Amino acid sequence: MNRRFPFEELRDRWSDLSFAEVRRWRAQHPDGKVVGTFPVWVPAEVIHAAGALPVGLYGAGTLIDIEYADARMQSFICSIARSTLELGLRGYLDFLDGMVFPSICDVARNLSGVWARNFPRQWVFYMHLPENPESRHAVPYMVAELRRLVRGLEDLTGRPISAEALRRSIELYEENRRLIRTLYHIKAEEPARLSTCETYALVRAGSLIPVEEHNRLLTEALGEIQGRDVHHRRDRIRALLEGSFCEQPPLDFLWVLEEAGCYILDDDLLVGRRFFEAAVPPAEDPVEALAVAYLRSGRSTAIRYDGPARRVEAFLERVRRLRVDGVIFAYAKFCDPAQFDYVLLKERLEKAGVPCLVLEFEEKMTTFEAVQNQVETFVESILFYS
Repeated sequence: MNRRFPFEELRDRWSDLSFAEVRRWRAQHPDGKVVGTFPVWVPAEVIHAAGALPVGLYGAGTLIDIEYADARMQSFICSIARSTLELGLRGYLDFLDGMVFPSICDVARNLSGVWARNFPRQWVFYMHLPENPESRHAVPYMVAELRRLVRGLEDLTGRPISAEALRRSIELYEENRRLIRTLYHIKAEEPARLSTCETYALVRAGSLIPVEEHNRLLTEALGEIQGRDVHHRRDRIRALLEGSFCEQPPLDFLWVLEEAGCYILDDDLLVGRRFFEAAVPPAEDPVEALAVAYLRSGRSTAIRYDGPARRVEAFLERVRRLRVDGVIFAYAKFCDPAQFDYVLLKERLEKAGVPCLVLEFEEKMTTFEAVQNQVETFVESILFYS
């Protein structure tokens, strides 16, 4: 009988509001700094090279009610911004020395300002990502922005970030991305071997622990996964999940998708953990290497604008390569980037004859009967009427 990897334990780690993993690291590194990161992509390599621990924050899920955040932010914005702020206001994030917010939407921009005002003792950095990756000014602009982040972290930690330290950090995160790509390759080629919920638990575990520890965890898990006895189910469709790049759906939401008859071959959950689709190029200046990697091999998403034509073609290429039967768009309520993206992609999918389904979620969802009925109907329409 195969030994099962403790995926439930991993889920319990990142649903623990005590953030025990982070506090353990802090106790072992009393002089170390902890820097929170907001989705979608933040150059964790730079934070790591500064000797700090990057901690990915994805809201509070169903674990707390919003009591204080609504007095500081609108109630008609996405849940992840409100619940992340709620965590801070209630003291759950008192271990943070700083926060980094990327320029993904107006809500993230506003949250960075609200955060700085409410937590004046924390270092707060808002990262302005290039809006036109094809511009000849994009690389020098991105390099300048990364250097601004370097200077801010050096001030926070009181230690310089050397080129050699940054190269070492890039190597560790390159290994991390390689291992995660291996997970997703297994999902795409042998979806019965690895569920989306298991993949999610494994990848999200890396948001709370050092990258070195996460690499060991992924290596051990891959050994168990590749040794499994697999029993294939024939009554499932091959599906692509898109739209959950920032706020994360409840784990039960993902479980329902699979139980309703879907093999999720690929998704954009926690996409910042595997944002680069090619290796970081070798360069004398590692800061420039990171800038080029973001601009030239960053994943096409709703929040990395590189023109509607390129976005659509990159998405359709994934649909063709994975040979999917249908696409499920699952986006958070009030997420403008995801909804605009859906309109663009849906039109082209219809022209290509690829069925699609749109679902809306909130992180505090607790009932999923309606979602299950919609997905089951979608699956049956493909299995029996296509």
